[in-house]
Amino acid sequence: MQTFVIANQKGGVGKTTTTVNLGANLAFKGKKTLLIDLDPQANLSSGVGFTQKYPRDQWNKVDQAPYKSIYDVLIEKAPISSVFVATDVDNLYLVPSHLSLAGAEIEMVNILARENLLKKALNELTEDFDYVLIDCPPSLGLLTINALTAADKLIVPIQCEYYALEGLGQLLQTVELIKGINQNLTIGGVVLTMFDKRTRLAEQVVNDVQSHFDDIVFKTIIPRNVRLSEAPSHGQVIEVYDPNSTGAIAYRKLAKEFINKFN
Repeated sequence: MQTFVIANQKGGVGKTTTTVNLGANLAFKGKKTLLIDLDPQANLSSGVGFTQKYPRDQWNKVDQAPYKSIYDVLIEKAPISSVFVATDVDNLYLVPSHLSLAGAEIEMVNILARENLLKKALNELTEDFDYVLIDCPPSLGLLTINALTAADKLIVPIQCEYYALEGLGQLLQTVELIKGINQNLTIGGVVLTMFDKRTRLAEQVVNDVQSHFDDIVFKTIIPRNVRLSEAPSHGQVIEVYDPNSTGAIAYRKLAKEFINKFN
């Protein structure tokens, strides 16, 4: 089992979109994949249609979750095997999130070895998965640190826009610090997202990122695509919602490249 954390403290760069659609395509290719939603906004859980199974006034309450979530794993010490659920995609499983996770970082402060909570939970996982993909909140708080501590590799989505590299140095610095407690953590790759071929700026950002990170940049570039934005509102991955869209084609290519690199 290989564990990947998809992280970038800058918001709106395509972390969740990449996690859910890369994970789904790995599952479609026969790889048993577990998605972990570590963001209190629960967008990943919504993106695979999980939260839509509950009335919004139930799953949107901070203090009254109608289902077990990653909060129960980190704070209530529930076994992760008792929390993950099957999605509508074969081979794709989810550890959902919930708004209750928003207060978890405060609750974790007084817990011994708080940075190792997720790693310990994954070590006790009784199911065999090929890949675990962890979606992080747009911050470098305790939740993201837990993900980095538990992961083998970091995948960094970078949008093809002006502020693309802003703050990235802080993330890479955090990775170096995390190596003090997780020596196995390496940067697995950089995914360029939201590429708009109509602009020179997008081309310039691609060139800058490729020259900066060299061979760890995935060759597949994810385009800016309306259908990619629409799919989560229907609780579907892009491969189901519109398999002929440019977004779906791109994520299929990314999954193939990912398997060739990490199989």
